[in-house]
Amino acid sequence: MLISVRKFITVAALTGSLVGLVGISSADTTFQKNHPRREEVNTRLSNQSKRIHQDVKNGTLTKRQAASLHKHDRQIRQEERDMASQNGGHITQSEQKTLNQQENALSKRIPPK
Repeated sequence: MLISVRKFITVAALTGSLVGLVGISSADTTFQKNHPRREEVNTRLSNQSKRIHQDVKNGTLTKRQAASLHKHDRQIRQEERDMASQNGGHITQSEQKTLNQQENALSKRIPPK
């Protein structure tokens, strides 16, 4: 009986942990709720960074090319931070549009899948 009680407690604890993780992953963070424009910009930059890493793995980009693309990515990220620091942590629609245009240009330099 002792073993079955331990198994029950273990299964219950694991189930509770998984339910908690599902709730966390589906909920927006405070940052996402308060800064949707910044969140969109940063998500796009993150996705592009992953594409660059994948292309280096695949051999479609050299490390030197990737370094150049990552440098441009960091510059866009820094510009986003600078814009936000001038506006109470937010970016305006026009600033978001500017950043999106820069991201589009960067995206075109990454080989398509």
